[in-house]
Amino acid sequence: MKKIDLQPVKDEKGFSASPQLGPDVKNYLIDIDGTITDDVPNEDPERMKHVLPYDGAVETLNKWYDDGHIITFFTSRTEETRSITEDWLNQHGFNYHGLLMNKPRGGNYHWVDNHIVKGTRYQGVWADLIEVEKKIQVFPT
Repeated sequence: MKKIDLQPVKDEKGFSASPQLGPDVKNYLIDIDGTITDDVPNEDPERMKHVLPYDGAVETLNKWYDDGHIITFFTSRTEETRSITEDWLNQHGFNYHGLLMNKPRGGNYHWVDNHIVKGTRYQGVWADLIEVEKKIQVFPT
């Protein structure tokens, strides 16, 4: 696993704040079911061992990893399926830094954070990302 360099940060009062990644490093949180492979619900864990990665998923994510970005899988799979999930990721050659289990189920996610958050909805193709302008919701300033 590559070393991740975090840069120290001070808040507006001069106190230490949570360190941040450099401006060219992205912290990718990647869903598993329905994003890098078929959508397998927790109720059918026996299927998790046998699904295949979507075309381009391994290559794209490993390229991002090799480019120095952080890859963390963030899944609604339960903790009981961690070993099946880790074995599957390793068997198919995914390079990654972490695996977070028990993401809330149901979709319609709205992430609130004090750090920059960008969202990208997977729509059937794994490739390099492109920039487009979209309307988003923000807090009033």
